[in-house]
Amino acid sequence: MTSEHHDVIVIGAGQAGLAIGHHLAQQNRRFTILDAASAPAAAWRSRWDSLRLFTPARYDNLPGLPFPGDPDHYPTRDEVVGYLTDYARHFALPVELDSRVTAVHTEDGGYRVELTGRALHAHQVVIATGPFQVPRVPALASRLTSEVVQLHSADYQTPGDLPTGRVLVVGGGNTGYQIAEELAASRDVHLAIGSRQTPLPQRILGRDLFAFLTATRLMNATVSSRIGQRLKDREALIGSSPRAARRSGITIHPRATHADGSTVAFADGSRLDVDAVLWATGFDRDHEWIHAPVFDHRGVLLHERGVTPSPGLYFLGMPWQHTRGSALLGWVKHDARHIAEHISALTPRRRVLA
Repeated sequence: MTSEHHDVIVIGAGQAGLAIGHHLAQQNRRFTILDAASAPAAAWRSRWDSLRLFTPARYDNLPGLPFPGDPDHYPTRDEVVGYLTDYARHFALPVELDSRVTAVHTEDGGYRVELTGRALHAHQVVIATGPFQVPRVPALASRLTSEVVQLHSADYQTPGDLPTGRVLVVGGGNTGYQIAEELAASRDVHLAIGSRQTPLPQRILGRDLFAFLTATRLMNATVSSRIGQRLKDREALIGSSPRAARRSGITIHPRATHADGSTVAFADGSRLDVDAVLWATGFDRDHEWIHAPVFDHRGVLLHERGVTPSPGLYFLGMPWQHTRGSALLGWVKHDARHIAEHISALTPRRRVLA
């Protein structure tokens, strides 16, 4: 197994990995960005075709490069993929694709990063794999007959992926509402909502919602603050609501609690026969490949704004890593800069020879 040495290894070539890469390039670090996919921005490429950001382009830039186009337009999935791909190219970031990391170990005052057939060593490592890792599907899914088509939102692209009969979307977040509204144009759609989220309008008095969230500094509320503690487990619906969903012809149900054959039961005792179920039930994180003393006895990551107790090991791009915007395209740059400062303080800057 061959070995290479770097100042820093970044794992993940999404928005978080590219943002920290920009700072490392400015520090003249010897570094690489590893990604298992065959192209940058893999998480965005896998999202559904009609996805559109609920943040205007003016808020969607990474450090050093504005998001192109009208600053007030809401970028599409493909525009985000294009921007991130151009970002890596613009700054000539050293992205190594088709490079799946299988393990990270502490070793010799640094870290050994293992891939198939080779190992890399670095003084410092940034885990920037993002929040969309392992699709979460409730146990009741296993009780549905094979005749019911089941799809997680991670695998949904267009309405054509599902049959034209009755579809149940499970999940009351922004993803569930957006996909349900798209499907409702062509079929009978039902939406099961577990915990209700606060609906917020996309625009207020003609201005975008994020103009107010930014002006009132709610986007900068930290996870440790009093307001942050209240908000972190109560994510909001942006531009969607049960009332708007009903106007689109969607039937709203409470939490799905049981399934048997092709029938799903809900918390209020009602039942529904379905032809397909779309699970918009989020994702779990997979950290089993990280072998470092950074987890408590429950497996919960220990960190302060992404800086772990293991010197030189960092996480970036997690929801509420520091603020409400930590996992969002236009806000991850703030945590990236913070971690870059820690990296700079831990090791001296490398001189690049012409």
